[in-house]
Amino acid sequence: MSGTIKTPAQIEKMRQAGLLVWQAHQEAAKVVAAGVTTREIDAVVEKTIVDGGGVPLFKGVPGRVPFPAATCISINAEVVHGIPGPRKLKEGDIVSIDIGARLDGWCGDAATTYPIGEIDPRSKELLEINEGALRLAIHQMRPKIRWSQVARAMERYVTKAGFHVIEELLGHGIGTELWEKPQVPNLPSGKTADFKLRPGMVLAVEPMIAIGTANVKIMPDHWTYETVDGSGAAHFEHTIAVTEDGVQILTAGPDGKGWGL
Repeated sequence: MSGTIKTPAQIEKMRQAGLLVWQAHQEAAKVVAAGVTTREIDAVVEKTIVDGGGVPLFKGVPGRVPFPAATCISINAEVVHGIPGPRKLKEGDIVSIDIGARLDGWCGDAATTYPIGEIDPRSKELLEINEGALRLAIHQMRPKIRWSQVARAMERYVTKAGFHVIEELLGHGIGTELWEKPQVPNLPSGKTADFKLRPGMVLAVEPMIAIGTANVKIMPDHWTYETVDGSGAAHFEHTIAVTEDGVQILTAGPDGKGWGL
């Protein structure tokens, strides 16, 4: 269940894909504002990826209907896989933007959640705790530690703050494909096999948490997951390589900085 182990040369190729994902996030951040449609954000992301020599990773992913866009954009109670369209962002919204790209055959995947103008205090805390959970995972990850130990630390951190970890939605291994083994849950789970971190493993670590419930439902578009009670949710993610002495954040900026870091 450990997935494929990448060589240093392969991880460097994934780093280049991760930098392209980072650049797409920077361009998206420039246009995220009240009055902008999610379709406009998606167009900026797709252009950045294509201009950088990459391929949007999410576009055309098989499902009951193929995913129709380059970007997953999820607003308020939408947790993940929101489909961009004519909906306009408005003051007080929180919006999660998830971007993936393939470059020279290798994948990168990262997400972050933005406040639109002034948001209510609980939503602000939601974003802080979700980013903090990713930061905690990054600090915990190292060779020989079991993933369940990292997941347990994230869950305790989130629940102590009064929020809920969404069990149904998971992180994943990543490499030449978007979804590779192993599954990477955000809390200890008997539903997925535990595994030990090893140098050369590359994981998309993506805690997703909500204000009012851990329960989600799939919407009629066959892609968007939303909290069952309509409460706000957030999503932060990096593509992370396990190294001999810790981790390398493949979707960080050129200076190594980014959310959760």
